[in-house]
Amino acid sequence: MDKILRIDMGAAGGPRTTTSSIGDYAGLGGRGLTSAIVSGEVPPLCHPLGGENKLVIAPGLLSGTAGAMTGRLSIGTKSPLTGGIKEANSGGQAAQVLARLGYAAIVIEGKPGDDTLYKVFINKDGVRITPDNSLKKLPNYDLVERMKEEFGNKIACISIGPAGEMKMSAASIAVTDMELRPTRHAGRGGVGAVMGAKGIKVIVLDDEGMGMRTAADPEKFKEANKRFVDGLRKHPVTGQGLPAYGTNVLTNILNEAGGYPTYNFKQGRFDGAHQISGETQAETENQRGGAGSATHGCHRGCVIRCSGTYYDKDGHYLTKQPEYETVWAHGGNCGICDLDAIAKLDFMDDNYGLDTIEMGVTIGVAMEAGLIKFGDAEGAIRLMEEVGKGTPLGRILGNGAAVTGKVFGVERVPVVKGQGLPAYDPRAVQGIGVTYATSPMGADHTAGYAVTANILKVGGSVDPLKPEGQIALSRDLQIATAAIDSTGMCLFIAFALLDQPDTFQAMLDMINAFHGLNMTAEDVVALGKKILSMERNFNARAGFTAQHDRLPRFFKTEAIAPHNVTFDVKDEDLDQVFNW
Repeated sequence: MDKILRIDMGAAGGPRTTTSSIGDYAGLGGRGLTSAIVSGEVPPLCHPLGGENKLVIAPGLLSGTAGAMTGRLSIGTKSPLTGGIKEANSGGQAAQVLARLGYAAIVIEGKPGDDTLYKVFINKDGVRITPDNSLKKLPNYDLVERMKEEFGNKIACISIGPAGEMKMSAASIAVTDMELRPTRHAGRGGVGAVMGAKGIKVIVLDDEGMGMRTAADPEKFKEANKRFVDGLRKHPVTGQGLPAYGTNVLTNILNEAGGYPTYNFKQGRFDGAHQISGETQAETENQRGGAGSATHGCHRGCVIRCSGTYYDKDGHYLTKQPEYETVWAHGGNCGICDLDAIAKLDFMDDNYGLDTIEMGVTIGVAMEAGLIKFGDAEGAIRLMEEVGKGTPLGRILGNGAAVTGKVFGVERVPVVKGQGLPAYDPRAVQGIGVTYATSPMGADHTAGYAVTANILKVGGSVDPLKPEGQIALSRDLQIATAAIDSTGMCLFIAFALLDQPDTFQAMLDMINAFHGLNMTAEDVVALGKKILSMERNFNARAGFTAQHDRLPRFFKTEAIAPHNVTFDVKDEDLDQVFNW
């Protein structure tokens, strides 16, 4: 994995490819590599949909190996949603396949001079780029079926749906799972719109004839991987809660804690939470049966297996198991407590190529505006259909919550840097509020998941209702997350890493044995700080100031039930997050 593939979509005479060594970017992978390339090569003031922007697709440092949990893919760019740097992260098979093909990154540059749509095919023999306008406006599921007919069943696809082609700021990039379904998405920040602006509908990867990447010290790597897996399996979150109930295990937990945003962040508890909880969802899936129903991995090498498959009442496949964020966004946030309706909305998001969080927040804002009523599941589905069709209303909604709020004159719009807030109310989980406000990515729970210590009491305990300790908590987690995102490992390993020093050491030993390094915990911290510094530097050059590192005003002025608290972390303290 020592080369970078560059695809110039604006080259004279049509798209042109070049391959070079990783060069100055050696030692970086995943988010570290995407952010380094974007920060170093993209003009910060460029238009996100213009030819100067770049879309960087990078597997992690351990992707393509026999290591557990190493199949995450990073996609970086200047975001059309936030206007700043972006890294969106996805599971699925693409990271493993791309790494085994030897690529540290694909960098898509330039912009076609017309509206021709292209497909890209990459295998051990090289790269082939073909115009194919027959793919226009195909939803992701139909598109993947076409690619299977053309290239066979041993491929991985990275694609956009109609939303990406229409350059909507909520557009995602789909990655196929082990069953070759477009269910894993680099969702946040409108990365799909950038891929659409580049004129690429799908990238098809085929690693036939390529073996696993081999470690510098295979025996040490194998031994460290075993210790790492053992640690994940003995932790109560990664070994029990997530495999049994998926990420949606959090619904009852957050609802009980009073941090479950309901009715567009009006209250912290939802009366219908038990109807859409992880426990209810798993019971429903198991009753209906079918392969991979309540426990399933999103990529090969996953041992946590927090995903699943959702079948309808008649036993037909409907979608992947909706994640906690999706169930909240289309469920509690909108006052909807129908799992089948939420699953249908999840399928529509995946098929059209849309971020489930952004669309759920957007529909919540539309409900607040009076377009439909809270709790109207059929109305929410109709709004999603508008987005898929690209009607004028659909284009408004497809560009996210901030745009929708402006168009319909809504005062309470839960966004930071233009990006919708995820499923934790920052008044009742104040550490995550610090992350929302200060992350270079815009409101993003994964950037520094303070729910660990605030709610789950993993890695320590910090009172979620008080400002004390939240700055340090968010800072440390943002640093750690940036480093983990560079390895290609799933962020959920952090639960075990925070509580089990031996598991953290096993991860370090895996990296060292594979790459022939001697990384220490201090080196991991240094890597995280380096990545965050690059990202903040880009945003500063793009015009961001401390005033962008703030939550919407209503979080400080409107108390949330049941605790009747506001977000109490002071602005001057928020400005200290990155003063390390």
